[in-house]
Amino acid sequence: MRNIILNDGNKIPMVGFGTYKATDGTGYEVVPDAIKAGYRLLDTAKVYENEEDVGRAIKKSGIPREEFFITSKLDRNMLGYENAKSELEKSLKRLKTDYIDLYLLHWPRPDYGKSDFDDWKKLDIESWKALIEMQKEGKIKSIGVSNFLPHHLQNLLNHTDVVPAINQLELHPGYMQNCACEFCKTHGIALQAWSPIGRGRLNESMILESIADKYHVSIPHLCLVYLHQENIIVLPKSSNFERMKENMILDDIAISEEDMWKIRTMPQVGWGGEHPDCERIYL
Repeated sequence: MRNIILNDGNKIPMVGFGTYKATDGTGYEVVPDAIKAGYRLLDTAKVYENEEDVGRAIKKSGIPREEFFITSKLDRNMLGYENAKSELEKSLKRLKTDYIDLYLLHWPRPDYGKSDFDDWKKLDIESWKALIEMQKEGKIKSIGVSNFLPHHLQNLLNHTDVVPAINQLELHPGYMQNCACEFCKTHGIALQAWSPIGRGRLNESMILESIADKYHVSIPHLCLVYLHQENIIVLPKSSNFERMKENMILDDIAISEEDMWKIRTMPQVGWGGEHPDCERIYL
C-alpha cells in the first residue's frame, strides 16, 4: 500500500478504513475483518463511540502497534485548551495505547445553536495549542483538522507556527470543495476524504456510470480511484470482506486525463448536507 509523507515528516497510508457507524448494530467483528483485509490506517473518533472496539481489535490482531496508524478526533462540543487535553487522555485509555498517530479537531465550531458557536476562533486556537503541546509530549505523532475551510485554517495559521498535517473533508466526485483543497495544497496540508463514495448518493450519476462502464468498474470503485489519482487519502468503509479488499486496490486502473476532467467538472451532486458554519442540513 502506498504511503505519503506529511508536512511533519510522518508517513500515512493512502487508504484507510473509516469506522463511522462501522460497529453500530453490526458488532465488533467489522474492525478485525478490516485488519484481516490489510487495513492498517483505522479512522475513529470520540463521537463514533467505537474507540474501544478499534483498540481491542488491534490488540487481538497480534500485529505490533507500530504497524498501525490510528486516527481519532476531538469532539466539536469539547473544544478548548483544558477540554482538548482531557479528551485526548480519555481517547488514549479507550484505545489502550500510549500514543495516537493522528489527532484531529473534528469540526471548527461547536454544534449550531450552542452558546459558544460564535466563539470558534478562540476555541480553535486554544484547542490547537493543546494539540501542539501534546504532540511535543509524544502523545500524538501528527496533528490536523477535519471539516476546516480556508477561514478556519487561516485562523490557526495567524496565531501559531504549526501547520496542520491533514485536513479531512467530505470529498468525492460532485463535491470536491475546490477552494478548501487549493488552500490546503498551497500550505502543504494533505487532503483526506471522508465519504469518498458519497454514501451511495452518486450511483444515479450518468457521467460516472458512463466512465465506470468504460473501465469495467463500479461507480464506488471509480470514485476511490479518482481520488487516489488526485493524491487524496481515502477512507472507505464496508462490512463486506471482499469489498474491503477491493477498496484497497486502487492502482488497478488509470483514469485518462480526459475522463479525469469530466469528473472534475461534474455539477455538484452527493453532498451529505453538513457545513461547519451553519445548521446541519441532512439530505
